Amino acid sequence: MQLYVFPPSPNSLRCQAVANQAGIELELIPVDLPGGAQMNDEFVALNPNHKIPTLVDNDFVLWESTAIMLYLAQKGPGASLISEDLKERVTVAQWVSWTTAHWGPACRIFAFENLIKKILSIGDPDPAELARGKEEFALFGAVLNDHLKGRDTLVGSSVSLADHAAVSWLVHAEAAGLPLDGYDEITRWSGNILGTDAWQQALATIPGQ
Repeated sequence: MQLYVFPPSPNSLRCQAVANQAGIELELIPVDLPGGAQMNDEFVALNPNHKIPTLVDNDFVLWESTAIMLYLAQKGPGASLISEDLKERVTVAQWVSWTTAHWGPACRIFAFENLIKKILSIGDPDPAELARGKEEFALFGAVLNDHLKGRDTLVGSSVSLADHAAVSWLVHAEAAGLPLDGYDEITRWSGNILGTDAWQQALATIPGQ
């Protein structure tokens, strides 16, 4: 299987971590987003959205990181990441959806303003956007922090797709300037998840790591 990635991307890394946990060996194909490689005809034929990650499994092409994670979780030879319990499965889906709709966008504001703008040399952080980000982060950070009290994982007793999805936005927490002071449960949980072999292998693929 081939996974087209932008190595530092949280969406790429979460798919890699799931593959690692599931026991799937991926051929990683870097896509030079700053250089505009996502606009090439060859890549657009795979993903008309011009986005990464994109998975190619023989003649099957799949895009959107949450769909790719689900595919990998069920395809892998390793221990299943999908619970047989219905309520647990839909609760995992709930947290993955929450990450997509709320947590990710809140974290993305800081990543764009404090990190991506610097990398691409496209201006200084926008104070108004950072203020909006702080409001969003305070709201959804509290939800996550409260839920994690007394828990090592978001759902059940083992690392699930929910953990991989949510923790991916904390990979660049320091560089992005995420306001994590006071969110002790998030800090504890994220340190444990990012310290797993699955995530350490994924993080090792980032150039310079």
